[in-house]
Amino acid sequence: MGLEMYRKMLRIRRFEERVIRLVNENEIAGVTHEYIGQEAVAVGVCAALNKDDVITSTHRGHGHIIAKGGHVNRMMAELFARVTGYNRGRGGSMHIADLSLGIFGANGIVGAGAPIAMGAAWASQARGQSKIAVCFFGDGAMNQGVLHETLNMASLWKLPLVFVCENNGYAVTMSIDNANANPDFAKRAGSYNIPSETVDGMNVREVYRAAVQAVRRARAGEGPTFLNCRTYRFQGHHTAEATMGITYRSQEEIERWKQRDPILSLAKELESMGIAGETLRSIEEETMREIDEAVEYARQSPEPNVEESLELMYATPYPGIPAKGWTE
Repeated sequence: MGLEMYRKMLRIRRFEERVIRLVNENEIAGVTHEYIGQEAVAVGVCAALNKDDVITSTHRGHGHIIAKGGHVNRMMAELFARVTGYNRGRGGSMHIADLSLGIFGANGIVGAGAPIAMGAAWASQARGQSKIAVCFFGDGAMNQGVLHETLNMASLWKLPLVFVCENNGYAVTMSIDNANANPDFAKRAGSYNIPSETVDGMNVREVYRAAVQAVRRARAGEGPTFLNCRTYRFQGHHTAEATMGITYRSQEEIERWKQRDPILSLAKELESMGIAGETLRSIEEETMREIDEAVEYARQSPEPNVEESLELMYATPYPGIPAKGWTE
C-alpha cells in the first residue's frame, strides 16, 4: 500500500511539474491550477475507494483524476486540446471526466461538485447499491451556499457521501482567517450533525485512515462524514501567479510547509521500513518515462477539426448547425 501511494503521489507531482513547464513554454494554452503539495489528500482518499465509487473534483483537479486511476496520456492530450483527450480537446484542465472510473468531472465553479456528488450518492442509495460518492472542494467553498445546502440534505437523508475539504489556507489570495468568521470547518460541518474530523493533509497514511472510516460509515448506511484536510499548495493559485507578481504569502511560510512535503516524508518512512532507495529511484525513472510518453502522445495526437467544434456540446443540435446522426 505504501509503495503504491508513493507511486501515485509522485505521478501527480511529476505530471504537474511538466504541465507548468509546458504552460510557461506556451505549448499548453492558458493557465492551470497546480496540485503540487496536496498529493496526500487525493491519494489517501482515493486509496480507500472502489473503482465504481464516484468522485467530483475542482478547478485544481489533476491530482484527483490521477489518484482515481485517470490515464495521464489522455489528460495531457486534453490539456493540449487534442481529440485524443478526455473531452476530445473541448474541456481543458478544469473539466476532465471519466465516467468509467467514477470520475464525474473536475469543475471550474467553486463548490459546484457538491450537489453532483450528492446526486450520485442519492442514486446509489435509491437503487440499493453499495457504492459511495466523494466530494472534493477547497476552503473557499466553505462560504458557498450550495455546499451548505448539500451538507444539510446529505445529513437529513443519511446519504453515502464523504465531504473532503482540501483546506490549503487560501481561497486564491484570501486567507481562511480573513474569509471566515469561524475557520473551524470541522465544527461548522458538525453543526449539520455530520461526524467531522480535522486531518493532517500532509500525511497520506493519516488521510487514508480517516477516509477508510468515513467510507465504512457511508457503506454501512450511517450517512455522510466531513474531513477537514489541512494541506498546502507549494505553487501559486495558478500558473500565471508568478508572472503577475502577486505576493500574499511569505517565502518563509512556503518553505516551512515544504519541510512537510508528503512525498519526501513517505519516502523517508519507506526507507526506514527497509525499502531500498534503489526501489524508489526505479519508481522515479518509471514515472518520468510515463510523463515523457504522455507528452509525446499529446504532441502526436491530431487537433480537432473546426467543422466539428460544436458537436458533442449540446444534447440537441446548436441552432443552424446540424449534428452527426441527428434527425428531427
